[in-house]
Amino acid sequence: MSNTKNMLIEVARKLFAENGKKNVTMNDIAEASKKGRRTLYTYFNNKEEIYKAVIDKELDSILEKLTVVSAQKTEPDIKLTNHILTHLDALKDVVNRNGSLRADFFHDIYEVERKRRKIDIKEIALIRSIISEGIEKNIFKRMDPELSSIIIFYAIKGLEVPYIRQNISIEFAKNKNSIVEFVFMGIKRNNPK
Repeated sequence: MSNTKNMLIEVARKLFAENGKKNVTMNDIAEASKKGRRTLYTYFNNKEEIYKAVIDKELDSILEKLTVVSAQKTEPDIKLTNHILTHLDALKDVVNRNGSLRADFFHDIYEVERKRRKIDIKEIALIRSIISEGIEKNIFKRMDPELSSIIIFYAIKGLEVPYIRQNISIEFAKNKNSIVEFVFMGIKRNNPK
């Protein structure tokens, strides 16, 4: 991706974060970028297209963090714990750093979910790899890695909105390690060999 296109996406993200998507025009983005409308329209046909590019870039940043966790040289149970915590914290950071865009995230949840499908598949593959390694090392019980990775992924995903909104409990953030431990109760061997 060109530096100019990246810069336009970041300028749009900041404007959406400050003012909300509906209050930002293509002209606003062009002026703030100091590149002009012609340059903006070279890369994007309309505001919806640039909004989708912002979502893509933000979701890619989450996947990058998860990929780093997956590459850690740690035991699979620690790696999976780090994956779960990184997933929740990275998503919360993305939503919170985008200010007014946070409301759009919840309003346009179906659009966000459509954009997430490709990322979700990649994340499930990362989880499957961790689970397979844990089974191989006899840290996790024998199980179907494909099905287990999907279940764990959707368990994490189910916690996202309450975690971001912090409405399931004020203590949620403080107790996230206990929540991860609860997820592990079903897959971790009692006496790993």
